[in-house]
Order: sequence, then C-alpha cells, then structure tokens
Amino acid sequence: MAQPDNDVFVRLERFYDALPRPWARSEDFGPLVLFVREGEGWPYYARPVIGADTPSAADITAVRRRQRDLGAPEAFEWVHETTPDLLAVARSAGLEVLLAPLLVLDPAALVPDLPVDGGALRVLDPGADTFPTDLAVSRTVANLAFGTPAPVSATADGALIVEVAGPAQRDAATAELSDGLVASFRKRAASGAHATAVIDSATEGILATGGLMRSGDVAEIAGVATLPSARRRGYASQITAALARRALTEGVSLIFLSAGDDDAARLYTKVGFRRIGTACIAEPGTPL
Repeated sequence: MAQPDNDVFVRLERFYDALPRPWARSEDFGPLVLFVREGEGWPYYARPVIGADTPSAADITAVRRRQRDLGAPEAFEWVHETTPDLLAVARSAGLEVLLAPLLVLDPAALVPDLPVDGGALRVLDPGADTFPTDLAVSRTVANLAFGTPAPVSATADGALIVEVAGPAQRDAATAELSDGLVASFRKRAASGAHATAVIDSATEGILATGGLMRSGDVAEIAGVATLPSARRRGYASQITAALARRALTEGVSLIFLSAGDDDAARLYTKVGFRRIGTACIAEPGTPL
C-alpha cells in the first residue's frame, strides 16, 4: 500500500532527491540516481530512485565505476526503513555501511536559547566582507573535528600526551578558498537553501560550526563540529538548537539529522530530537 504524502519517510525521500538538483546534474543507473556536482562545492551521492525496486550489486558496481571515472567519491546514501533490502546488497557489492541514527525534531521539545560559554553564536552572512574567511575557518574546524585521531606522544618518563587541536592548529590549517567555491556558498546561502552557524570567541576565534540545508518545508542539520580543544562546552547542542529554531521560524515543518553514533544521538535527544530510524551511508570497503 502506498504511503501517504505526509508520511515522514516519504518526505525524507523527496528531500534527499530534491536537495542536490539545483546544484548538480543527475545520471540514472536503473534503480539508482547519481548526483554529479556542477562547479565547485562538496560532492554528492548516489541513492535509490524514488519508488524503484531495490538496486542490485551490479547496479552499485556500475555507479562506482562512473564515480571513479569522474573522480568523485564512491558515496551512497539511503534510509534503511525505506529501502531495507539494500543494506545486504551494498555489503555484498563491497561497500562498508555506516548505520547512523536518524532523528527528527519534536518542535515542542526544542530547548530554549542559553548563554554561550566563552563565545557568541551567529549565522554567517553571505553578503559580509568576512564571509570568505569565516567560511574557510569554519570548514577547517569541521575538518579537524572529523579528521584523524589526535596524535599521541610520550614524555621521557613514559607519560602519554594527547595533542588536541586548538586555535593554533586551526589557523595553521586554514587556507583561502577559491572564488568559485565562495560564490557557490554565497548563492546557496542567499537562496535560503543553506546556512552556516558558528560559535565565535573574542579571544580564540571560531570554535564550532554547523550547517542547515533546506528544500521546501524540510531541512537537515549536518556537519555540526567543535574544535577538539573546545569540546564539552555544549557548543554542538547550542548550534543544533539555533539552526533548528531558525528553520522553524522560516516555515520548515520537518527538521532532521543523522548522528554519527548512539552517543551523539543521545546528545541530540536532549536538544529535542527523537529517533525514527537509520540512515545508511556507504563507502567502498574493497576496490573494484
């Protein structure tokens, strides 16, 4: 039986399919569609075609070859509850699948604004002269937060020292973004399709960041990250809540996110989100 249009999973499928289309071209591979980035910006994914049968291992292999030809990441995304049989197929095709908790906001449970410890929360203004620099720094914060584990060294007496990335490492790793990439982000921000929030310290600079991606009345919060030296200050929760509140004021009625693991999911439930399912994010486990 067909699901009603107001079913949350139907709305999520439409969001995942619609979000890349203004910024990418689509290539069809039977029951899979590959979104290919046009110009500079982050690369997109392949995912099941709405209403199609479960893709086969051969379908996945064909897309992976095309992604390799394009120099694009071999990335696939889908919602397990919508396409439950794809998990086993993807694994049989050599993909490793992250099972990410999928959560939606309960607007009535959204936590109130709270003072920010040691900083101020703001949304980047695409028209500001500082936008290119702020965007570059925020992307570096995310890279350091989601990057390789912190290096460990030992002192002469054998004590271990964990080298946690802080403002100095952030500044050293930040590079100027190309004009094309900045223009792309400016265009999307000006259209209302994307917003970047940061927590900024007067003494330490940008310490945390997160993004809001919108299509119609559905929005996703993603890329919430805190500079390792600034963790445990509640910044991730505050950015998530602020972006959710912004989306609600702009008329969004379904706000969701995918957590990296169960611990992160528990953090988001304290903000006002509840788990509804599992987002599958797949990358190669074995070469073709």
